[in-house]
Amino acid sequence: MEIHRPARLDALTGLRCFAAVNIVLFHFSNPDWFNFSTVVRIFSHDVTLRLNFAPIVNAGYASVSFFILLSGFVLAYNYAVRAQAGELERGRFWKARFTRLYPIYFLGLILSLGMLKLEYSARTHEMFWTGVVLTPLLLQGWVPMLATFWNTPAWTMSAESFFYALFPWLAKWKPPTQMGKLLGVLACIWFVGMVPGALYILLNPDGIAHPDRWSSAPWLVALKFTPLPHLASFTFGVVLAGLDRLLRRDGWVRLALGVFGFASIFGLLELGPKVPYALIHDGLLMPLFGCIVLGLAGKNLLATVLSIRPLVFIGEASYCMYLLHFNLWNLIHDSHVLNKLHLNQFDPWISYVLLIGMAILALHYVEKPAQTQLRRLMHAVMPE
Repeated sequence: MEIHRPARLDALTGLRCFAAVNIVLFHFSNPDWFNFSTVVRIFSHDVTLRLNFAPIVNAGYASVSFFILLSGFVLAYNYAVRAQAGELERGRFWKARFTRLYPIYFLGLILSLGMLKLEYSARTHEMFWTGVVLTPLLLQGWVPMLATFWNTPAWTMSAESFFYALFPWLAKWKPPTQMGKLLGVLACIWFVGMVPGALYILLNPDGIAHPDRWSSAPWLVALKFTPLPHLASFTFGVVLAGLDRLLRRDGWVRLALGVFGFASIFGLLELGPKVPYALIHDGLLMPLFGCIVLGLAGKNLLATVLSIRPLVFIGEASYCMYLLHFNLWNLIHDSHVLNKLHLNQFDPWISYVLLIGMAILALHYVEKPAQTQLRRLMHAVMPE
């Protein structure tokens, strides 16, 4: 049985650009900056036009859930058919994932060495040394209070490494070929993914009346940063690839799904605190992310717009941008380079541009060369 690598999905790479930038804005901006309004004169009447992106920036954490779901989808899109045919070599797959994930992960730890001084002063000696040991091993996410140790965004890689370990078995499962049954499976996964957030709301173990993005308490930290609550999103993405194979690439269905997904997410985020934070943080948006992924995996106007080369070029560096953005932001501001160049009046906007540029440099001068060398040394090149 001859199996070829599927076609590239440039529109999804283009969307990764926006998702990664939104995470940067979530951490290093004021969402109110993105509530735009202007007055235009139409037929002798002044009309106020309003574009409010503040809810999207304020919910930047949801981009992480999207990345996790997309990761499962892309892996299954590329390897599920091979896995179901018994032709996916687990050892080689895991080595290939390691070479993709670890070079930038390790660079992030190097750039974050200065954080260890702060970690040492903020934690007990036992917790500090546990974090020092677990974090390079991608295991810190299993200890909730250490999940963001050393390099804050790296907790996601702790979860992703666990999902990669499970993927060969998840992908080996053959999904139903009937669309109705497959939608039922996806609905069940969605339900399971909603359980952790729903239990948190029902039991309120931390005693927080109205949790939001600023809240921090032991059970909420476990919900947000440990691998198991996010496993449903990854699994949803894996199974979604089976639905993708049942749909035509062209036609109006995928375009309608994409538009519906974007519009519905925007509408939900506009509701703000009316939607429980514990639900929207991960599970609630799963089907809508799925609609977007299916829409952009097709051939339509929406996919064409998000496939333009500048977006794809930046989107390819989204992993570097996400994992290094805390480090690069601190590097830019601790060096006072903007003050020395008399450019601080353009901040933070110039910092965003510099951060994107530095992420692109990290992709081309660290991630790709290191990945190539590691794959040669570890014999981890995946066959076409």
